[in-house]
Amino acid sequence: MISVEQFKVENRSIWIGVIYGDKIQGVVYSLEGEGFLKERIEELTRFLRKRGADVRLEEEKSTYPQLVFDVLKGKLDNEEVLNILSFEGTTLFERKVYEVLTKKVKRGQVISYKELAHIVGSSPRAIGGAMKRNPYPIIVPCHRVISSNGIGFYTPKVEYKKFLLEIEGVKKWTS
Repeated sequence: MISVEQFKVENRSIWIGVIYGDKIQGVVYSLEGEGFLKERIEELTRFLRKRGADVRLEEEKSTYPQLVFDVLKGKLDNEEVLNILSFEGTTLFERKVYEVLTKKVKRGQVISYKELAHIVGSSPRAIGGAMKRNPYPIIVPCHRVISSNGIGFYTPKVEYKKFLLEIEGVKKWTS
């Protein structure tokens, strides 16, 4: 199933799409309208199916987009929502990284790829790969992971990472 809603934040429209079955299978969002959101949904669906997740895209309204928006706005803590993620299509390593990141790096904080790698006993490059493949952006706050010497990368665009960090009050990495 998929549920899509449009919200307003910081004088901008944000489209949030949530793919779900019994639990949330994936989250996509767009600051550039519904067309770009649909592209992101297609990419995420291909990724999840390639990894063996049973994804069905029948549209059905749910409370999941509002829940993701509430996390974005800080009304819900990211960690409070971990239990409704399916983790289908993620590796054990990715799941560990996503859970550690979500529990340890709170709203308004950032952590470097290197620091997160040290915590989970891995390499910064492996952390970067896990962040790029994160099917739960906003909920699993991959936007809070930065490079040692700058903001780092972000899928789909670095501007999206800056936007999320600005909403969370992180100014150093967004100007």
